[in-house]
Amino acid sequence: MTVVLVHGVPDTPAVWSPLRARLGAREVLAPALPGFGVDVPDGFDGTRDAYAAWLISTIEAVGAPVDLVGHDWGALLVQRVAALRPDLLRTLAFGSGPLDDTYIWHDTAQAWQTPGVGEAVMDGILALTEAERAGILQAGGADPDLSAEQARTWDRRMSDAILGLYRSAIDPASVWPQLDRPLGCPTLVLWGGADTYAPPEFGERVAARTGADLAVFEGCPHWWPWSRVDEVAAALTALWARA
Repeated sequence: MTVVLVHGVPDTPAVWSPLRARLGAREVLAPALPGFGVDVPDGFDGTRDAYAAWLISTIEAVGAPVDLVGHDWGALLVQRVAALRPDLLRTLAFGSGPLDDTYIWHDTAQAWQTPGVGEAVMDGILALTEAERAGILQAGGADPDLSAEQARTWDRRMSDAILGLYRSAIDPASVWPQLDRPLGCPTLVLWGGADTYAPPEFGERVAARTGADLAVFEGCPHWWPWSRVDEVAAALTALWARA
């Protein structure tokens, strides 16, 4: 079976590198979201629905149900795939991306969503040295090695993609309908217990609504794919063994 790992913002597939090294001989696909370390395809409008359609097409190309894993915006996208195309899933795991009627975007997201303000924020970020940019990301919870990678790959192309994506989802309560029932496949919710962008209560809520297993990593910030890689690998391996 193929594992598909979907990253979030402001990341590239590199966020999955430590985890991929612990998944043994499994076939693993970690595609780059358009604009995140890769060019945007012609005609791609950069909205949430465009990204969801792109992910569905990417999974369809595999040709069989997959073990789908998403973090941050990747978590939002895989939840949308689960709602629209459950036939594409053998298992589902996601976290730190709340698709919840009660969620309010964090302050940085709201700045990005504001015309003029978002552009100014991005200009300021891109004007920093990589070391300065990494320091800001580390202050937000990224491990030092991860923040250095994020700082290296954050360019104008990614900034534009982030603004377009967030501005297509101004009201998180109406981004897409929240998942409210079991999904018909083994499901796991993964969350950092110290996530300041999306507190773990949102992981608890979606796990309760869908009957999913829940793994909350105490003391872990937002980026559990990197910060708690051994625990994540063990939890995913146990999930896949149930399918």
